[in-house]
Amino acid sequence: MRILVLNAGSSSLKFAVHDAGRKEISAGRVTEIGASARIEVAGAGAPCAAPDHAGAMRAVLGALGQQGLGLGALDAAAHRVVHGGARLVAPCRLDAATLAEIEACVPLAPLHNPANLTAIRAVAALAPDLPQFASFDTAFHATNPEVATRYAIPEAEAARGIRRYGFHGISYAALVARLPAQSGAPLPRRLLALHLGNGASICAIEDGRSVATTMGYSPLDGLTMGTRSGAIDPAAVLALAEVHGIAGAGRILNRESGLLALGGASDMRALHAADTPAARFAIAHFAYWAVRHAGSLIAAMGGLDAIAFTGGIGENDAELRARILAGLRFAGDVPHWVVPAAEEAQIAAEAFAVMRGES
Repeated sequence: MRILVLNAGSSSLKFAVHDAGRKEISAGRVTEIGASARIEVAGAGAPCAAPDHAGAMRAVLGALGQQGLGLGALDAAAHRVVHGGARLVAPCRLDAATLAEIEACVPLAPLHNPANLTAIRAVAALAPDLPQFASFDTAFHATNPEVATRYAIPEAEAARGIRRYGFHGISYAALVARLPAQSGAPLPRRLLALHLGNGASICAIEDGRSVATTMGYSPLDGLTMGTRSGAIDPAAVLALAEVHGIAGAGRILNRESGLLALGGASDMRALHAADTPAARFAIAHFAYWAVRHAGSLIAAMGGLDAIAFTGGIGENDAELRARILAGLRFAGDVPHWVVPAAEEAQIAAEAFAVMRGES
């Protein structure tokens, strides 16, 4: 059994092929879709014809075919979908009804779900008989209690879907699945998990289930991020919208804020290398707000038994991890781990589980 895992961005397409034993057979990505597209497989890159995601899929299937992994060698495709809304809270086979639900969530994730849908449709056009499955970044947080997800707004507005959803759920699900094998012990009862990268969030995981997380209605809330502001007073958002318009405020908060605004670069490695006062402040800001939000999540669990880091920054920046751990000493001396991100493997595992359930 082999499954093609796809993670589509607005101008990129990451792919991997996994077998039923969770082994990665091949992986790569197409970048700059619609412009100077390039495909990278096994560390080697070359230009490719990808005016859109359908073209990118043709390039991917061509490259995989050269490795003996063409359509005839694949049993299914599985996709990362950022937003499943309140209804899509578990991995599932894609059909007309689930596609309609994903489409309905586009207003909730306008930067992400359209790209996810284009990849799904591209596969359907090229291989209409290939079963397709989806995992949702919001699904892991469906176990949050209503008191954690409900905003204090009128019922009519809440009914329009304005509530906390949380994101990075596939990453957290992978962490929960892999930590016991890495630690050699059962999953800690109260686990603080930090997914730190260009997008960053923290999750309170109690008995393997999400009970609170820092991202909310959108991936904009919570921690300081690469180009996103993180938590900000709604009145400040309204002030920005009054001056710059809604689209302008959205651009500022999503693409021009965060580490980029504070330190002049969105990449944590660049900030460490620059070592300017602004760069040092940006790093301190990131660490301060990570600790401050973490304290809230520890309270949501009623204490803390362990900490786990994942994501590009979480895995590779020992200095930043040390700063965050130092800020959390008040919660006690608890073990901590670095767990390599494994979102593609998790998506494959979830799709295989759905397939086994169907059979």
